[in-house]
Amino acid sequence: MKKVALYALLALAGLYCLWPFLWTVLTALKSPQEVFALPITYWPRELSLENLQGVFYKRPFGRYVLNSLVVAGGATVLSIFLGSAVGYRLRLRPLQSAMALQRWLLVGAIVPPALLVIPLFVLMKKLQLVNNYLGLILSYTFLNLPFAVWMLHAAFRQLPRELDEAALLDGLSRWGILWRIIMPLSRPALAVTATLVFIFSWNEFIIALTLMPQQEMYTVPVGIAMLSGVSVYEMPWGEINAAVAITTLPVILLIAAFQRWIIEGLTRGAVKA
Repeated sequence: MKKVALYALLALAGLYCLWPFLWTVLTALKSPQEVFALPITYWPRELSLENLQGVFYKRPFGRYVLNSLVVAGGATVLSIFLGSAVGYRLRLRPLQSAMALQRWLLVGAIVPPALLVIPLFVLMKKLQLVNNYLGLILSYTFLNLPFAVWMLHAAFRQLPRELDEAALLDGLSRWGILWRIIMPLSRPALAVTATLVFIFSWNEFIIALTLMPQQEMYTVPVGIAMLSGVSVYEMPWGEINAAVAITTLPVILLIAAFQRWIIEGLTRGAVKA
């Protein structure tokens, strides 16, 4: 009886968490007329792909998705690369010294990204990186690097130093130790860090709007915010829901692909042998 009650409670909790996404999908599959119909229908009377077609055929939404994939993917790769290098370098330092340096890095993570919009815009304007993938990738890397260093340094510290000593005796360089030994053994931490950096870069709005003002360079959040109807008083809620449902899929697929490593990374150290 207790198990049944527990499973029922978990099912209700899962439904509560999934309901906003389910409602978004169901709304996207309604016809534009049914979206505004009263009384509200919770299940589409007839499945319609009109909203999905409107998103891709009436608007350059496919380009927005491509822009977000390039920016979020580039920022994730660069953050993992730099975070691993800095995290491994801190691993070689005494613990107190490494933690002191990390505290200084985390000062940057405390500052809200909205406060950095104007300095970032001025800097990228001087570098001629406005409306450029590289400008947004570098900005997201700068914002995510303190978090990446913190996560990866903590994971690298858990590995025994004897691994480094044995690899050095075998002739590996420090870079070789990092790429061939440390990083493969830290895949759960890398998966967690990469997933969280990707999600931040995929969902970020204000910096993307500032550094990518041209329509063809919009990322997904900016493109969704700019969806409008034939007048300022009309909002295409069906198309907005379709766009939100579509752009949620890459995050879901990423989490599903790295699910095992993410769970292992989040629970590592919870039980001490």
